[in-house]
Amino acid sequence: MALREVLQFPDPRLKRVSEPIREMDEALRELARDLCQVMYDEPGIGLAAPQVGEAVRMIVVDTEWTKEDEDEEAVPAERNPLVVVNPEIVHREGVIVWNEGCLSVPDFTADVERAERVTLHGTDLDGNDVHEQAEGLRAVCFQHEIDHLDGVLFIDRISRLKRSLYVKKRKKQLREEEEEGQSRARGHGL
Repeated sequence: MALREVLQFPDPRLKRVSEPIREMDEALRELARDLCQVMYDEPGIGLAAPQVGEAVRMIVVDTEWTKEDEDEEAVPAERNPLVVVNPEIVHREGVIVWNEGCLSVPDFTADVERAERVTLHGTDLDGNDVHEQAEGLRAVCFQHEIDHLDGVLFIDRISRLKRSLYVKKRKKQLREEEEEGQSRARGHGL
């Protein structure tokens, strides 16, 4: 079974505001499983449904999971994903600057100002309340993933200059990839 593709900037689907989930069904449970598989495969510590093209309010987070060695197969210490349906930050406190990256924003990291501590509220796949107070990396991850649900990328939270430099670089990279693909197609008589 093929994994879902992670959408990458500047895909316009990443800018859509996601719809609340009204009722859990098997398709949404499958989406949660897919999100976890993609998150671990990439590897990442969080993923939002819009990043795989589904404009619904669901995130998965596992900030405890780490890849042991770059040269080895990704072997988690222990996988413990948190799936949150209709997540929202109900309280923010303090300020922290965190160097963020994103599976949907390739080859770029930047310092982003976030709340240092947050309280997250939502439900799990069975409709049970999820209520968690988080700080540091986990708080940043919750804020980053919930931003995706609102059509916001972390590059929308950096200076206009840094963002425009990245956009320019990314457009050039996409042009080069397209030209390379066309050149290969011509070489094969396509």
